[in-house]
Amino acid sequence: MSICLLERSRASCWVRRLSQEKRSLQSSARPSCWKARLSEVALVTSTGGPDDQPRLGPKAAEDDLTGKGPRRRGLSLRVMLPNIVTAAALCSGLTGIRFAIAGEWNFAIMAVILAGILDGVDGRIARLLNAQSRFGAEMDSLADSLSFGMAPALILYMWSLQDLPRIGWFASLAFAICCALRLARFNAQIDTDEQPHKSAGFLTGVPAPVGAGLAFLPFYLWKTTDLEVFREPIYVAIWLTVIAFLMISNMATLSWGSIRPRRSVRLELIAFGGLMFAALLLEPWWTLVGICVVYLALMPYALARYGKVKRQRREDAARG
Repeated sequence: MSICLLERSRASCWVRRLSQEKRSLQSSARPSCWKARLSEVALVTSTGGPDDQPRLGPKAAEDDLTGKGPRRRGLSLRVMLPNIVTAAALCSGLTGIRFAIAGEWNFAIMAVILAGILDGVDGRIARLLNAQSRFGAEMDSLADSLSFGMAPALILYMWSLQDLPRIGWFASLAFAICCALRLARFNAQIDTDEQPHKSAGFLTGVPAPVGAGLAFLPFYLWKTTDLEVFREPIYVAIWLTVIAFLMISNMATLSWGSIRPRRSVRLELIAFGGLMFAALLLEPWWTLVGICVVYLALMPYALARYGKVKRQRREDAARG
């Protein structure tokens, strides 16, 4: 019995010794592999692979939406805010159609104007927050097509053009289609390096929000003068068609973002902006008429100024 116990104790000692030697061999043979693996994991975690590495600039917002880049607990409000403003602009423009159906013309026009203000804000918010993305650009164009193409066309049709059904509907369709074509051209050229107008600080054609505002000029005049001539469907149809072709034209128009006034007039400009806001509150229709007239008067100036830029470029190319 004692011999059996002795043999068992020896066997257990040998088993423990063998297991200890095995663990020591494994620990001595693999530290370099473990270190290499740990360094590899640390590198991937810190920098990411070519597909998982976070991007900067306009593409960073796309990573937030698609889930690329470092794992986050949720979407950042920084990414969503510009698109929320764009959605609000879309809702405002479409609500203008609802007001037009009810015959509330003042609210219908103001809803589209509010959409234009929001449209001017969303892009600046995106650039300020570094939240630019391809998704935002596409959504903005779709919203603009509805708010500044379809909504003004339907509002003007219900206000005046339905009294001349065929020609009036043709003019409404022309305006909506030209607005969509302009926005499609803008999206197609968004990544194009060679844009002569943009490089010189100009736009190509009348922008969609400005086109919507100009299309309502007969309504502004009708509200301010009470003259029914401004509601004549034939005149409204001609005017709407003219604005439609101005939107898809290749003429250079002023870009307000490229205007850099002198520092010496900054106080005057601040005062002028405040007075314009007050005028919109007190006499909105007359103020809108004045804005449209000033913009139309500046169009020949923009053409002359861009012609000067083109001549300067040709002279520089000839010298070079």
